[in-house]
Amino acid sequence: MSRTSPPVRGTAAPPDPLRRLLLELGDALLGGGLPVHDVEEELHGLGRALGAPGVQVAALTNGLFVSLGPDDATAFRPVGAALRFEQTADVLHLVHRLRAGGLDGPRALAELDAIRRAPARWPTWVADLGALPVGVGVCMFLQPAAANVLAAGAGSLVVAGLTVLARRLPSLRPLLPVTAGFLVALLVLALAQASLLDGPLRTIVATLAILLPGGLLVTGLSEIAAGSASAGTARLVSGAVQLALFLAGVAAATTAIGMPASALANVQVAKPSWWVIGLGLAIAVAGVVINVNTPPSAVPWIVAVIAVSVTVQVVIGSEHGAAIGGLAGAVSAAVAATLVHWLPGGPLWQVLYLPAFWIVVPGSFGLLNTAQIEVGNGAQSVLAAVSAVFGVSIGTLIGSVISRIPRPALLTPAPRA
Repeated sequence: MSRTSPPVRGTAAPPDPLRRLLLELGDALLGGGLPVHDVEEELHGLGRALGAPGVQVAALTNGLFVSLGPDDATAFRPVGAALRFEQTADVLHLVHRLRAGGLDGPRALAELDAIRRAPARWPTWVADLGALPVGVGVCMFLQPAAANVLAAGAGSLVVAGLTVLARRLPSLRPLLPVTAGFLVALLVLALAQASLLDGPLRTIVATLAILLPGGLLVTGLSEIAAGSASAGTARLVSGAVQLALFLAGVAAATTAIGMPASALANVQVAKPSWWVIGLGLAIAVAGVVINVNTPPSAVPWIVAVIAVSVTVQVVIGSEHGAAIGGLAGAVSAAVAATLVHWLPGGPLWQVLYLPAFWIVVPGSFGLLNTAQIEVGNGAQSVLAAVSAVFGVSIGTLIGSVISRIPRPALLTPAPRA
């Protein structure tokens, strides 16, 4: 039930079914992690499709305001519980059907309620164990040495255990970044101190990849670039604080174990071959599929989009640096996702793009450079990290524009007789 603020003009009006529908759907999209400018665009398009071309929407990270016109009452809806990825995919399909005229408002609200109540495809502890293949897979192309990959696997089990604990004890959730950073770094640095592995920084980053706020930082920058400064700034501050907590945990582990700061230099033990990168990517994608409860029907398409985006990112990034590689990876992911969406029966582009985005962000290596700020290479590391994150952010904005290109007439399904 939405809470209604004082009307813009006139006296308070009774709740409008269309306004309630827009509020409920906007709440769900924000709870799914979509950027606020994308949520506003979706609701504006939905308003036009449902006979309210003057709909006004102002989305924030923690809620949204909606009115059906300049003389209509304005209602506010705070963002509720976060949605799982497969729930977000179902909500996006629901919005798509509404815009296409295949669903009415009351049925849409009933389906939205069913989506919110739907149980996950597997228990939450199974989803949390997705951290294991993600950590191992990312380590295979960040630090492809057997000892480092094994250490990443052990550290990923620690991350999964902490995630389960934080879910059961919500009061401990704010401590998850610093605790995970400390325990993972302590484990990896202890192995390095015992001369069992080299290049611990990349192993630590790979192990923590599933928790790092790279996506939050990139989303915040893309929102600011799109004109949503309040929401973007809020996400940037939140992401920066989380990143600082991870770095504080790693720095504390370095001090506790008595190792010099130079031990966290960004050193790659060996260059991965193409088949190691491919295998590591496949393992990491499998972990993401498990962790976010990916819809099974979309998995083959998601794998194809990720393969295209990562190939482009690796090839271009190796020649022109992480920033250009991240930009190219994000744009290629959007192009591939849009082309697949144009196919008859293809999934929505957001369903394909979001998992590729989660893989592209750690691959930009911006967080590796950020971690080195603790080692004294401050100015150069900050510049490299910011440029890498900006590269993915710009690519995300370009991808959002590409996704709005209308489907060619040749690929548009013919209406049924």
